[in-house]
Amino acid sequence: MARAVPLRLSLVLYVLLWLVGHAPAAAAVEIAFYSRDMGGSHFPHAFVRVSGTLDATGEAVDATYGFTARRITPGLLLGSVSGEVISEDPQQVTRSARQFALTLSDSHYRDVLTAVDRWRTRRQPSYNLDRRNCVHFVADLARAAGLQVEGTGRLMKRPRAFLEQVARLNPALINRR
Repeated sequence: MARAVPLRLSLVLYVLLWLVGHAPAAAAVEIAFYSRDMGGSHFPHAFVRVSGTLDATGEAVDATYGFTARRITPGLLLGSVSGEVISEDPQQVTRSARQFALTLSDSHYRDVLTAVDRWRTRRQPSYNLDRRNCVHFVADLARAAGLQVEGTGRLMKRPRAFLEQVARLNPALINRR
């Protein structure tokens, strides 16, 4: 009988180790919200970065999305101009301030990509400094990610202030690291 207990304990430990070794890896996609204030030759700007691994497929994700005018011209001040969804280069990410992040479910990740595609396929001219700029784009992605967003017009040209407000509205969902 004395040998039976260590044998059972060994068997239980073996099964537990096998389960740990065969459990699905922890997967998560994070969406991080960035802003850049005016400085030097740069306009204020907001964009997002999605990175991580999808739960359902294990697919690795690492992309950035921003929305901007195709050409910076005086026409921006007069009305709508051609706009485009862009990938931010690594320097842009480094120059910008990460305001906060949150972990997305696969479903919210798909919702974010749907919103990106909706902006990418808008009829031109799609960029308007007052009604459809980078902050409006990021606000739409925040809603798709499940965040509460208030439509405050006064912040729609102030990326950092806008994202700080979103963070205040969603303290339980975000990670500020």
